[in-house]
Order: sequence, then structure tokens, then C-alpha cells
Amino acid sequence: MSTDFVFLLQAVAWPLVLLLAWFVGERLHERWQVPRVTSYVGVGLLGGLVNLPGLTTDIPGLPFLANVALSLVLFELGYRINLRWFRHNPWVLLQGVLESIATFGLIYWVTGWLNLPIDQRLIIAALSVSASPAGVVRVANELRSAGQATERVLHLCAINCALAVLALKLVVGYWHLSTSGDLVMAAFGSVHVVATSVAMGGLLGVVVPWLLRFRASQARDMTVVFALSVLLLTTAAYGLRLSPLLAALAFGIVARERRVHLTNAQRDFGTAGDLLAVFLFVYIASLLDWAQVASTLWLGVLLIAVRTASKVAFGLAAARLSGITERKGVLTGLALTPMSAFAILLLEQSRLMGFEPAVAVLSVLTGMMLLQELLGPVITQRALRAARETHVTKE
Repeated sequence: MSTDFVFLLQAVAWPLVLLLAWFVGERLHERWQVPRVTSYVGVGLLGGLVNLPGLTTDIPGLPFLANVALSLVLFELGYRINLRWFRHNPWVLLQGVLESIATFGLIYWVTGWLNLPIDQRLIIAALSVSASPAGVVRVANELRSAGQATERVLHLCAINCALAVLALKLVVGYWHLSTSGDLVMAAFGSVHVVATSVAMGGLLGVVVPWLLRFRASQARDMTVVFALSVLLLTTAAYGLRLSPLLAALAFGIVARERRVHLTNAQRDFGTAGDLLAVFLFVYIASLLDWAQVASTLWLGVLLIAVRTASKVAFGLAAARLSGITERKGVLTGLALTPMSAFAILLLEQSRLMGFEPAVAVLSVLTGMMLLQELLGPVITQRALRAARETHVTKE
């Protein structure tokens, strides 16, 4: 293979794969109703498998772009969260918190059988708490899903994400303390990051709606304003070494509380959001190392089974208490299956900030992430359909 041809492949790899992912996603969704994000992941995995030049190389700027894409989804998830609902129905909040704690404990206990280092067990347990907002929100929007189960899935997803970030930051702080003995650095890497990220997102959630009141903005204008605000927030969080994902979630929640509502037409942030979603799932899939799949697949199956059992069990236990049937409680737990996009970006962000165990953990979790990326959105789609809350049967 000539040098010029390799250079050409490197130059066109990402545009080519993104175009292919979009085409495959549309075709499979139209013909067999496969979630689009699953197709995007499949194309990214194939690109990584053939080691396409330019796709699997470490290109500066791609992690930042992926965080922008996921931050947009987290903002959208945040503005769909109604904090007042937690006061009227505290069982949903209690379910999310207790289930997160139980999942963390169970995964930490199970990984103890494998003789993994304690820091890796803590990281895996923290990541297992999370649910992928990109997978859940994109599938829910694709189906135009709305109802009791859907609202619980979205609210529980937000709780899982917030607690997963908190747990991982505490693990990072513990690691800094155990390796360097520097208490200040440990606090900076955990509590400070979480508190400052939430404060920064909350501040923007107050300022942006206040500025919008000075003009009668159309729906399209509001979408642009919020998209640019998320971009600003992500850039600032990167520069200050904070969590852009947690900041975006806080931004969306506070914006909702300030009586700013986006219409259904603005979901997914339009064409730009669709493009970033294609990139996000292809990028996440390209990070997985196929050499680790065979040796970690059995571990992935075990961890997925334990994690899913925890979410389903708490969904079932809290069903009647929170006002839904046991059947919808089980389906709510199943719909929270996706976790890979959020978890992988958390690991990547930690790695870029000098958290050394993140590299080893991604290798250990390769099998789990591969299965979650491919099957997670499908399970969410089937669960929401089984709950009879979708409003799209054929496109």
C-alpha cells in the first residue's frame, strides 16, 4: 500500500465512516426497526476491527467533540427532569439512589472474585452505576415515547449519571490520596470537581433563560442559543479540568426550573445534533480494542447480568410504591440497560486528566462495553414498546 494512498485513507476515514454509519442506520431502522445508534456502533466497531487508517489513531480534538455531543444529550435529559416530581413522588428518587448504591456494592463484590486491584474494582463499580443518556434519550426520542415508564427511565437515568460521576470522582480522589498522600489533590480531584461542575452548570442555567427574556425568541433561535451555551460550558469545563457531563446535566435541570421548555421539534438539537450523535457512537465504538474482546467477553456477560438484575429488582420493588404496575417496573429497569457511551467518555476524560488506572479498566471492560453498545439500545427500545408508551410504529 503506497504512502499516498494511506494518507488519503487517513484524511477521509472519519467522513467516510460517518456517512456509511448514517446510511446503514437509516436503512436498518427503516427495514427492521433497529435503533439507529446500534447501527452507528456496529459501523464503528467494524472500522476498528479492520484498523482503518485515521479512524483508530489518536487524533487531538476528538475527545472534546465527543464530550460536546454527549453534553448536548445530557442537557436535553436535564431539561426533561422535573424536580417537583421528586417531592410529590419521593419513591422514584429513593429508588434511584438505593439502586445505585446496591449496584455499586454488588459489582464491587463480584469483581472481588477476579482478584482485580481494589482501584480497578472501585472504578468498574462506579461506572456500572451509570446509564447511558445518549442511548436512552436517543431511543426514546426516536420512538416518541412518553408515559409513566418513560418518565421514570429518564429521571432514573439522570440520577444514575449524577451518582456515577460522584462515585468516580471519589475513587479518583482516593487514588490520589493512596498514591501521593496529598489530601489537597485528592479533594481537588473529587469533591471540588463535582461541586464546581454543578455550580457552573447551574449558573448558566440561570443566566441563559434570563437573557432570553429580553427578546421574543423563536424555537429555532432557542435551540441555537442552548447549543452554543453547551459548547461554552464544555469548553470552560475542559479548561478548568471539571466534568462537562455533570455541568451539562445541571444546566438542563436548572433551565427547566427557570420555566424554559424546548418543544418536541427541538429534541436531539436538529440536524447538528443528529450529526454529532452519529460521530459520538462511532467514536465510542472505535475506542474498543478488539484484541481484548475474547478474553473479557465472559466477564462482560457476568457484569451485565448483575447490573441488570439490580436495576430490575429495584424497579419491581418500587413499582407499586411509586404508582405503576410491577410489569412497568420491570420494563423500567430493563430500559436502563445502556451504559457504554457515558461510561467510556468518563474513563477517557479521567485518563486525559492523568488518572492512570483508567487505561487498564477500559481493557478489562472491553467485552462488557461491546455487548452494551450493541444490545443496550435494542433492549431499551423493546422495553419502551412493551410498556406501550411509544407513538411511532412505522416510518
